Amino acid sequence: MTLHPLSKTLEVFPFKDPELSSHMLSQLNSLRNDGILTDVLLCADNTEIPCHRNVLVSSSPYFRAMFCSNFVESTQGRVNLKGVSANVLRGIVDYVYTGAITINMDMVLPLMQAASMLHYGRLFQACSTFLQAQLSPDNCLSMIRLSEILHCDSLKEKAKEMAVRSFSDVAASEEFCELSLPELMCYLEDDRLCAEEEQVFETLLAWIHHDPFSRRGAIHDLFKKVRLRYIHPTYIFQFIANDPLVQSSSLCSEIIDSVRRLMLSVSAKCGSELKPLWTTPRRYTCRESLVVVGGRKNNEQTSREALLYDERTQRWQWLAKLPLRLYKAAYVCIHSILYVVGGLSLNVASGEGAVSATVYTLSLKTNQWRTAKPMLEPRYAHQSVSYLHFIFVLGGIGVDKQISTSVERYNSMFNRWEAMSPLPTAVLHPAVAANDQRVYVFGGEDSMQNPVREIQVYHISRNLWSRLETRTVKNVCAPAAVIDDKIYIIGGYTRRMIAYDTKANRFVKCENLRERRMHHSATVINNKLYVTGGRFLNGHDIIEDSDCFECYDPKSDAWSSRGSLPYKLFDHGSLPLICLSNRPNTP
Repeated sequence: MTLHPLSKTLEVFPFKDPELSSHMLSQLNSLRNDGILTDVLLCADNTEIPCHRNVLVSSSPYFRAMFCSNFVESTQGRVNLKGVSANVLRGIVDYVYTGAITINMDMVLPLMQAASMLHYGRLFQACSTFLQAQLSPDNCLSMIRLSEILHCDSLKEKAKEMAVRSFSDVAASEEFCELSLPELMCYLEDDRLCAEEEQVFETLLAWIHHDPFSRRGAIHDLFKKVRLRYIHPTYIFQFIANDPLVQSSSLCSEIIDSVRRLMLSVSAKCGSELKPLWTTPRRYTCRESLVVVGGRKNNEQTSREALLYDERTQRWQWLAKLPLRLYKAAYVCIHSILYVVGGLSLNVASGEGAVSATVYTLSLKTNQWRTAKPMLEPRYAHQSVSYLHFIFVLGGIGVDKQISTSVERYNSMFNRWEAMSPLPTAVLHPAVAANDQRVYVFGGEDSMQNPVREIQVYHISRNLWSRLETRTVKNVCAPAAVIDDKIYIIGGYTRRMIAYDTKANRFVKCENLRERRMHHSATVINNKLYVTGGRFLNGHDIIEDSDCFECYDPKSDAWSSRGSLPYKLFDHGSLPLICLSNRPNTP
């Protein structure tokens, strides 16, 4: 009878025992503990530890060279390891035979030195990992010095990261004042440094004053590391320019004078001597964050809320509330400060409103509202835009309840408002943007609520207006925003979005909005356009309030949703504010 196998005969069976290596190591450790087949004694501090040469040779290039070459130790039964304590040697031998060791603060440094000497690389890195877990602003500078002695790059990088991330705490320490000039320069030029530029300047001053006799000559080299472009002009010209150390350096004074000339020239372009300093980008820790402020909330009442959007968590955070409710104020930011300009302050009891010239400011650093220098004229339903160190306020409705043509400018360099040439055509709710020494006013509506089909262009340096009639413009209650010399006009009782190319003097059609939108707000963060809230016409031509939060990418000409606002909102401000974060961006 012939037997037919149910399955094919297994010709090859590759087998690997996953427990063999650990079992063998355990057996070798048992042999060592019982003194069986050990053939060498490792000695330290009059302590002898029996070991197997072959185990030591297999574990370390150091012992391989010692026992497999013509060194005298290759034939000796006792090997004295100088510079290694008995306690550390026991720990290393246990690690060799078991792969395990307990690291603590008392033994980590001698263990790390011994691991380096004996070429136990993974043990060395384990010690580095342990020390990295102990890092704090109080000890990170000491850890950097230690890492240099031990030649431990991983510890040095983590300690340096801690120092730049917690710069405020570290800079206040006595140890920081003992840094060498090259070390301090390295910190001040680090893009990851978590500090505002005012603090960078104050830190270098403190370092010099710690030893003024030998350090005052370094003021110019250090001063060049301060990114003056991102400092408020008041601070530059009232504090930095008047500092005795800065004044004592002709080179520092020349830099201050160049900045002053640049600002007075109303030009975004600087000379060759200032360009390397002025064009340095912001540090990675300075992030543009979206802030939404004011407006009409849930179609009920004017809102005092101010919200900040956290891109990482994709959540909204509540900031300090506006001091009072303002109807149709203007919103603008300059020098990382949010300005709420004018508006109509409503008296709930009487139902009447007072037209305001008041200016409120908010800094994320303090999260407190303050009053700033008021405008020359009270107004509401006006437009506001920033350019360089200026804020421009245009039109609106004054105390006489008439549409105004007046224009005024806030000069942050001198902290004053000044009247400028008036608008050629009085308009309400135009789209306004500033680019390349010009302010552009697109469309809007006249006193009879008819659309105005023209572009009004203000030449900042000449204080002159020009007009351009065009059938392309027909926007009311639409915001405008600038990306790469293109001014985007977003909606305005329409789904249409167009971009005006200021260099080519022509309009470009963009991807439409999803609904016919008006009374919304828009701003640019990281070269993307963010649109918040507003009102829209639904499919039945009924106006509804919106809580939508959308993003437009000009590279792909596509819209995407970013979720929603915490409530429905229109006639609000949407602005990019610089937020200092101790979690640096990647370059």
